[in-house]
Amino acid sequence: MRILTATTVAICMAQGAMAEASKRPILRPAFDVPAVQAALVISPTTSRLAVERSLRPRLRGVVREAAPAEPAPVDLVASNARFQAWIKGFRPRALSKGISGTTFDQAFLGVRYDADVIKRDRNQSEFTKTLWDYLDSAASDTRIANGKAAVAKHRSTLDRIEARFGVDKEIVAAVWGLESAYGTFRGSKDLVGSLATLAFDARRGTFFEQQLIAGLKILQSGDVAPRSMTGSWAGAMGHTQFIPTSYLDYAVDFTGDGKRDIWGDDPTDALASTANYLAKFGWVKGQPWGVEVTLPQGFDYALANRKILKSPAQWGAIGIKGMNGQTVPNHGQASILLPAGAKGAAFMIFKNFSVIERYNTADAYVIGVGHLADRIKGGPAIRSGWPRGDRALKFAERKEMQRLLTAKGFDTKKIDGKIGPLTIEAVRGFQRSIGLVPDGYASLDILKKLR
Repeated sequence: MRILTATTVAICMAQGAMAEASKRPILRPAFDVPAVQAALVISPTTSRLAVERSLRPRLRGVVREAAPAEPAPVDLVASNARFQAWIKGFRPRALSKGISGTTFDQAFLGVRYDADVIKRDRNQSEFTKTLWDYLDSAASDTRIANGKAAVAKHRSTLDRIEARFGVDKEIVAAVWGLESAYGTFRGSKDLVGSLATLAFDARRGTFFEQQLIAGLKILQSGDVAPRSMTGSWAGAMGHTQFIPTSYLDYAVDFTGDGKRDIWGDDPTDALASTANYLAKFGWVKGQPWGVEVTLPQGFDYALANRKILKSPAQWGAIGIKGMNGQTVPNHGQASILLPAGAKGAAFMIFKNFSVIERYNTADAYVIGVGHLADRIKGGPAIRSGWPRGDRALKFAERKEMQRLLTAKGFDTKKIDGKIGPLTIEAVRGFQRSIGLVPDGYASLDILKKLR
């Protein structure tokens, strides 16, 4: 989804890069949903809180990184004057994309430069979380209880959505739970104002202008009135936080009222749109996202690679079993994921893992959605322990690790602070060279040994 707006959660053990960011339902720089939502029971909804931290991690690996310096005080009068001039210059571009003059003028009626949006975009202070801390919140007891209550309340609707799109209702509910705490925190920013301010700003102007054009197309379709099109400061909208381009591609009118309403109190269209999104990317109904497994003594950690696919029977033949000690049922080809190395839980992951990944590429997010869905369905908690004594590496530390690995002959190819496949392989090489278990886990202990 994303482009999402996000106060981000850095998960140091993730790898990979974002793909097709503008197609994702949400926006990925900083979130607008309080992390504190995990501790809230949604039935007696709390008021909007000043704390605005979301559970959604941004990219796999590094989310909220090096905090920019506090921006200089803004001259609002001068900024708004320049902004209004920008709107006049933008109008012909919007009309050339098929936006009518009437739609444009109504959309921008009363819209002014929003300094708060720029402040949030500039001041995304570093906020790192380990995978286990993230999961403690993503699948907390209250979030699970609220998820079960939400499924019970909307069971008829969710059953019809599942029948139409073939996406398990618990997965749809789990996305809803992580994106907006089951509709509690949908965002209240005026989307035209937010997107226009960000498009006017030079930092990511091209991307946000694309989203703004998409937002104007939504308004022109009549699905929502200009001032009712609200969301997070960076453009994520509704119960499951679609960005405008994703809305245009995947939103559906499931209620049959002639509008694709993802903003209102009724979550039906938003939930159906999320199911449609996942279905379009190949969701396999009934297939788990992943299954917690145990590894055999002497396991070759080089096999924990997303590119290595085997059937559960083939994995079982080398001693990888489910937590019940039996071979995992045949849900299709799978790979082995060790998000926290040899000291953390191991998962056998299937195609549906990569489908959830289209919503958000962070491993932590995918595991969070999948595990929350399992718990809503009545499944058990993750049984294996985590290296809870570890902390997440900071952005500067990840870059330092890459520099040190490369200097020692274990080339990471890039010094970008992202713990992707190349860095993981480099860590494995270094671990082998000093006689450690080569699990590729980029921990603080490894950094200290590199130093």
